[in-house]
Amino acid sequence: MSEQESAPDGGGPVVYVYGLVPADVEVKEDATGIGSPPRPLKTVTHDDVAALVSEIDPDAPLGSSDDLRTHAAVLDATATVAPVLPLRFGAVLTDTDAVVAELLEPYRDEFHEALEQLEGMVQFVVKGKYVEDAILREVLSEEPEAGRLRDAIRDKPEDATRDERLALGELISRAFTGKREQDTRRIVEAVEPVAAAVSAREPTDDEGAGSVAVLISADRAEELDEAVAPLIDDWQGRVDVTVTGPLAAYDFVKTRAPGT
Repeated sequence: MSEQESAPDGGGPVVYVYGLVPADVEVKEDATGIGSPPRPLKTVTHDDVAALVSEIDPDAPLGSSDDLRTHAAVLDATATVAPVLPLRFGAVLTDTDAVVAELLEPYRDEFHEALEQLEGMVQFVVKGKYVEDAILREVLSEEPEAGRLRDAIRDKPEDATRDERLALGELISRAFTGKREQDTRRIVEAVEPVAAAVSAREPTDDEGAGSVAVLISADRAEELDEAVAPLIDDWQGRVDVTVTGPLAAYDFVKTRAPGT
């Protein structure tokens, strides 16, 4: 479903599915899901797998920033206590019978195997963000043509230096791309010794210095901080590094959405 799209029309509530968990997972009594007002979280079980769900109104619009945050929060909180296979935001089925018939029953073996592989594992994301002034100085010092173009446009009208400004922008963009590839590799190399799996993410903004998803045993989470620490020290003042998690294993599982 696309942003702000409504759930299927109907009289009673429909079932929103967050992800798949082992059937023995217990949901906290006060846990709630998306919607206004939010309704309780519960599980729908079949054999040894279960869907983590909550009811929503059939005409409720889906896709607000609150909905997206709640969807992620439910999955990430679950991942700290049990393996969870995340579903993409917007998975809605008509009722709990449909959850079993259309999702759990036909794909039980697939879900069971994936959940076994995730047992005891969590995801973290190691992300770098360039310090703009520092990285621009670095590019200008390494690219003589960039320095020449910068001098050519300094204190001159934009209209008179349009070509030079475009050329400088393209040169800096190419330089950033090359640096981002190198720095992403450095993050990967830093975390690989402690990770069960690593996945480099596509950049989402020009200031990104690399974003790497790390699947790691929950009891080795402190080792990830230790692995990243030398990189943080080395990049001080050049790249700001953050480590986010534990999260659900979004980057390491491909889960079928209902109806696919």
